[in-house]
Amino acid sequence: QVQLVESGGGLVQAGGSLRLSCASSGSTISTYAMGWFRQAPGKEREFIAAVSRSGGNTHYADSVKGRFTISRDNAKNMVYLEMNSLKPEDTAVYYCAATPAYTTWSIKTGDYNYWGQGTRVTVSS
Repeated sequence: QVQLVESGGGLVQAGGSLRLSCASSGSTISTYAMGWFRQAPGKEREFIAAVSRSGGNTHYADSVKGRFTISRDNAKNMVYLEMNSLKPEDTAVYYCAATPAYTTWSIKTGDYNYWGQGTRVTVSS
């Protein structure tokens, strides 16, 4: 079992930056591939970024590629999402998720067993 808690969301102007953090407890995250997802009002939850267990492999949705960076610190049981050049369309609740089933990553919400409660990001124009 792993418990995930996101933080770092808030209100930012377009073009600005935020760094989201995901703290894990209950189990070391080194045995989990980790992902970030987001859900905007009225829309389905969508994949944003994922990182392999070791941190050596990452994958991004096209919509955030080049602007967002996912990273992890297994010693601290932390996962991060650095978000730059934010756009109003990035407004959503952002979720951290963990899956033990993949060494590298998955983009499917159904593959992730554990989820945080989410942190809200609002980007104003």
